[in-house]
Amino acid sequence: MSKPKVLLTGLGIPESPRWHEGRLWFCNWIAREVVAVDLEGTSEVASVRGPVPMGYSIDWLPDGRLLMTGDRLRRQEPDGSTVTVAEQGGNEIVVDGRGNIYINGADFDFAGGGAPEPGYIKLVTPDGELRQVADDIQFPNGMVITPDDRTLIISESFAGRLTAFDIDADGGLSNRRIFADGVAPDGICLDAEGAVWVSTGGSTIARVAEGGKILESIELAEEQAPFALMLGGPDRRTLFVLTAEWRESDGVVDNLQRLTTGPRTGQILTLAVSVPGAGRP
Repeated sequence: MSKPKVLLTGLGIPESPRWHEGRLWFCNWIAREVVAVDLEGTSEVASVRGPVPMGYSIDWLPDGRLLMTGDRLRRQEPDGSTVTVAEQGGNEIVVDGRGNIYINGADFDFAGGGAPEPGYIKLVTPDGELRQVADDIQFPNGMVITPDDRTLIISESFAGRLTAFDIDADGGLSNRRIFADGVAPDGICLDAEGAVWVSTGGSTIARVAEGGKILESIELAEEQAPFALMLGGPDRRTLFVLTAEWRESDGVVDNLQRLTTGPRTGQILTLAVSVPGAGRP
């Protein structure tokens, strides 16, 4: 396993990485920008800061239009304009091959230190129907969908586990089960052998098989917390690790305040892996 290399620095909190059309796209939280960067480190703002919070998480419809979560679900049109798809705020998003949009969230003020409440997964179908398809998610975070569009895996950050669901013919979720326990998941990605790259606490990331077996483990620099992971590159054998300084001794509110007003410590790291990425995003 190669050592991580720095691709990009000076970011706020980089989140929601997606490999799309030859570049890594991600949400630069705090700046509220969607940014695209190539493998040489050349970056550009791909979606400008809006008047309201948006760009928490991104994905694309099968027809190539960009979706963004925030205070509601928005879509960017080919001319650059933005339209509202659903009056539904959310955290993370993933789209399956049929155009089903899965959004997760939790209705409490995480950034403000509010008391935790169970979260949910909601579905927006291609014809615009919005319905809840899962509940009691202990702080929902990153989601992945297997290449056959039959399984969705979600991070339950407060529970320290990855949870899997079957995707039904109508887009609903069923057969809830634990994929892996004893991790510290945020943004995740799936590989071609069905393993998930995930954070496991502190500054450690790991490749985890269904059932929880750790197949590989990598320690990053101290206090560089991995917020999200993505397999990309021409052969999807480049692991992108999105990090920012996060002090375990500080609470959520203090860490977010420091990252908002202080130096931009966010980085994107890369390292080569042997098993390529698979599925969505």
